[in-house]
Amino acid sequence: MSRVERVQRELEKQNAEGLLVTKDVNRRYVSGFTGTAGAVLVTKSEAFFITDFRYAEQAKAEVKEANIIIHKGNLLKEIGLLVDKLALETILIEENGITFKSYLDLKEYTSASLLPSHSLIEKIREIKDSTEMEKMYKAAEIADETFAHIINFIKPGLTEIEVRNELELHMRKLGATSSSFNIIVASGERAALPHGIASHKVIENGDMITLDFGAVYEGYCSDITRTVSVGKPTEKFQEIYNIVLEALERGTKGICSQKPTKEIDRLARCYIDQHGYGENFGHSTGHGLGLEVHEPLRLSSESEEVLQKGMVVTVEPGIYIPGWGGCRIEDDILVTDNGYELLTKSSRELIIL
Repeated sequence: MSRVERVQRELEKQNAEGLLVTKDVNRRYVSGFTGTAGAVLVTKSEAFFITDFRYAEQAKAEVKEANIIIHKGNLLKEIGLLVDKLALETILIEENGITFKSYLDLKEYTSASLLPSHSLIEKIREIKDSTEMEKMYKAAEIADETFAHIINFIKPGLTEIEVRNELELHMRKLGATSSSFNIIVASGERAALPHGIASHKVIENGDMITLDFGAVYEGYCSDITRTVSVGKPTEKFQEIYNIVLEALERGTKGICSQKPTKEIDRLARCYIDQHGYGENFGHSTGHGLGLEVHEPLRLSSESEEVLQKGMVVTVEPGIYIPGWGGCRIEDDILVTDNGYELLTKSSRELIIL
């Protein structure tokens, strides 16, 4: 079943006449278009890709399952005219992918009622197909190879930014188009910052360093975290590292199809809590991964979702102590019928540089 057909199947289930796709990653998912401007209108029987003259040739090369329309003026006006021409009385719009102003403008250009899509495509995207998985395997491989490289690069005297730049450069050398997000390099006390992006801090002997990075390969993301020690680690760091590692392993081993995502969170969180560090683990245990590095799927105590074969998630417990430092370890994991498959394969054992 093609991706357009998957959307059309959901439209039938919801008794909806059409869906307007404006969010960039969803536009790419449905149409195959990798450019930066355009929209897709999917009805129960047809699909239309609307863009401007700058992308006419690119659209012809990339868009295979939709009628291509090259607009010459206002994109939203063109969409409105098309909706009315098709006599659609209601269409779903991506409330998380359109500005309020664009919503108001679109209302001026069409008589159709505009209703929220409630993440229709994001839910379809949760299950990866074989083509997507090929790209995610490669993105994870690039992350692993880059970690193997960076542990031979890091040394006292370098700044966190220098380490970040080397991570980015090496991933690109291996075929990544970019990093998945703003790379985190947090050393010493800064390791207490869960999202401590690289700074001018100089790495010192005795520092712990949290490295959180990922590669984008043909649109798909990887996301890996490892915490290493520069020089001999303290007993406290070794203790906390082992707690986080065990939490990661317990969460990972719990992954299988039909398992509630909150259960994975519980497996990791309870172990950390039992060792007295529950208040130092304040984020969810993991998230969905794919065209976005943080997809809506969450492995958290508040989630009501259930894991299904073909989902890709992260498991990333951590402990963060202000004024001291912290530790996080994270892997990318494919959900299978009988369990899971690790996509990121870098050693989880404590590495001392």
